[in-house]
Amino acid sequence: MHEDRGKGYFDDNDYNRGLVRSNGLAGVFGLMFLGLAATAATALYTLYNPALLNLVLFTDAYFIFLFAPLLLVIFAFPRVWKMSPGAAFALFFVYAVTNGFTLSVIFLAYDLGTIYLAFFGAAGMFGVMAVYGAVTKADLSGVGSFLFMGLIGIIIASLLNWFFRSDTMTVVISYVGIAVFLGLTAYDVQRIQRQMDAHGGNAPAGLMVMGALHLYLDFINIFLFLLRLLGRRR
Repeated sequence: MHEDRGKGYFDDNDYNRGLVRSNGLAGVFGLMFLGLAATAATALYTLYNPALLNLVLFTDAYFIFLFAPLLLVIFAFPRVWKMSPGAAFALFFVYAVTNGFTLSVIFLAYDLGTIYLAFFGAAGMFGVMAVYGAVTKADLSGVGSFLFMGLIGIIIASLLNWFFRSDTMTVVISYVGIAVFLGLTAYDVQRIQRQMDAHGGNAPAGLMVMGALHLYLDFINIFLFLLRLLGRRR
């Protein structure tokens, strides 16, 4: 027989919902970390394989590897909801590996110490905002549209800076980019939690893959913008 719970106590539904969120988020973060590991391993393998490095970075195939991840995001990932779990997870790792080929260039452009510093700095900032998004009671849904507008602004400014090559603009874009993707990290974590609540804890593979993709992109962009700021190029 259950005792009456007074105000200030969690009922069974609150406890179960929190447990579902924790387990669900653990799966999404686990998938994201595996994707990051696949990207890093591919980048290092490409770096130490001269034939592959030449193919990826110094031939016309570079543009294929450069635009392939974008094409996957636009045309393939929206279909993960209709894929089998195996196909959905395979798509995510194909995307992560493809990114690894193009990101191998950072090992040529930056000192290894700078890359490590940017990685651990990005990991720390990402972790703080992910925890904030998971535990905050504030509704972050209204921030999403503002952050999306900021993302569009970053894309436009980056395209313009491609032509002007302004160091000052690069620094400004990098700071704004870090702020936007830190905000998106908290927003995405909270959004994933709500989507998991809507599925009653039985999160489909599509939800896990899309959640991992968004968090993967948040982390990668924080890392790349921070790397630009640290900027000790070879």
